[in-house]
Parts: sequence; structure tokens; C-alpha cells
Amino acid sequence: MTYFLDLRLAPVGGGLATSVATCAGTSIADYTGVRLDELLAAVNGRDVLIAAHGFNVDRADGIACLSNWGSLLRLPPNAAFVGLLWPGDSIWAHGLDYPEEPEIANQAGELLAGFLDTHVAGVASLSFASHSLGARVLLQTVNCLHLPVRRATVMAGAIDDDCLIMEFQGAAAKVAEFSVLSSGEDEVLSLAFPLGNLFAGIIAAGHPWWRAALGHCGPVNPRPANVLAPFEIPDNWSFQHGNYLQIDHQPVPVLPLPTDVPPNGSPKPALDGAGNPLKGWQEAFSSAFASTRFR
Repeated sequence: MTYFLDLRLAPVGGGLATSVATCAGTSIADYTGVRLDELLAAVNGRDVLIAAHGFNVDRADGIACLSNWGSLLRLPPNAAFVGLLWPGDSIWAHGLDYPEEPEIANQAGELLAGFLDTHVAGVASLSFASHSLGARVLLQTVNCLHLPVRRATVMAGAIDDDCLIMEFQGAAAKVAEFSVLSSGEDEVLSLAFPLGNLFAGIIAAGHPWWRAALGHCGPVNPRPANVLAPFEIPDNWSFQHGNYLQIDHQPVPVLPLPTDVPPNGSPKPALDGAGNPLKGWQEAFSSAFASTRFR
């Protein structure tokens, strides 16, 4: 069973709730509300990792992908995992970087920060992970949060590559250790940035208006000192936007810890006896990376 903080008004689409619901389940079929004191009993005194899904994810898909990814994490015994559901499918269709998009993500971060400041001061530590546009939810939460943040891991961040030294410089500085996981082969982010699909390929790198995605090329230099390297997944792995939290049913390989980003050209992890990647190796890698950086 996975605990969730649910910021949604509706199962599909809809706006942001006015309060945070505490829930639990492994799929939409067994998803149910739980008392706040039950969730607090599960996290108080523990090192807590809260993970947010990305854009175009409804409630059922959010529960499924976060519950699955959480089950692949190998966190220390005193750790607790909590999934975060937010209405990232309210506005987004096929693009990522349009003017309407940040609004709900920012509001979700503000709502979550208020909830955490009010209710989870009893945890041993607080850390965050995110996928895609969940990066904005994560960063805005940290921006508004008064509690200290131990770790943050942004995977395939659908946000400008200079966000850690510009828009969210303050948030990045509040995290003890900040990790990024990016892929130059991420076709979603390469098409959606800069300035949306309409301008993709027209504005070249070096132009004043050009911005790549954090999850495509990694953070721009100079990076904050607390941003750990390496972060760029080998190009020959062909790691795509949906691979980080995808669901491949068993068998999912287990990667030994510590697992970090290897040099470009390295073989894919989790190979069978014939040298072929095992089913589920992508989410096995992203969860092992997050587990390693969390410790």
C-alpha cells in the first residue's frame, strides 16, 4: 500500500482542490481516503520522500505509476515514501511550455507547502522527487516551505534549464543536495522547448530567447554548488520521457546500489545472459538512481 497526498478535484481533468486529501492504495480499484493521523503515524520520525508525477496524468495513472515506482525504491529502513497526485491533466494537451501551464503547478506547490508546514513537522527529514512538469510543483513547494529539505531529485524536468539559477534560485538553495536526471534523447522535451512546438527548431542554441528543458540538456552553468553530477543519461540508452515512471510488469530487474549515471556509451543496465536489456530496466534505473541520491 502507498500513501498519497491528493490535490485533485476530479479523477480526470478538473481543477486544484482547496485542501489536501490523505489517501492510500496501490491502484484506482483500492484507492481510498485515510485519516490524517494514520498517515502521520506512518511518516513521523522517518525520512520522508514525496514524489510527484508529471503532466497529462489522471488520478488512476498517477496512483499506478507512483505506487509501482515506489515499490521499486530501496530506501533505508527509517524512510517512508508518499506519492503526490495533482491535476496535471487540467490544461495540458500535447505541449509543455505554454503560458497557461505553470499556473496550476505553482498553485499545487503552494497548497502542498502549507499542508506540510502545518502537519509534518514531526518527520525526521523531508525530501522530494518529481517527473516532467512535476518539477515545477516540487520547486514551488520548496519555495514556499518553511521546513528544511534534505534531498530533491528532478527527473525529465519539463522546466527551463536555467530555473535553478533564475526563477527557482531560492528554492534550489534551500535543498541540501539537489539531483537532476536528464536525457538528450528525450523527444518530448526536445520538441516542446523552446517556446512550444510552434517554434521548435526555429530558434537555435545561443539565441537570447532559446531555452532548453532541464530534463533534456541538464542545468545550465554555472550550476548551484549543491547540484550533484553526473546527470545526463547516456545517449545510446535512448531514454524517453515516459520511461522514468513507466510500468513494466514483472520481472522488473533490481539494480545494485549505489547506482549513478554512467559515462556516455556505457551499456544499458540489467542485461540478460545474451546481453539484452531485461524488461523494466528503465524504471529500475530511475528508482535505483533516486534511491542512491536519497541516501
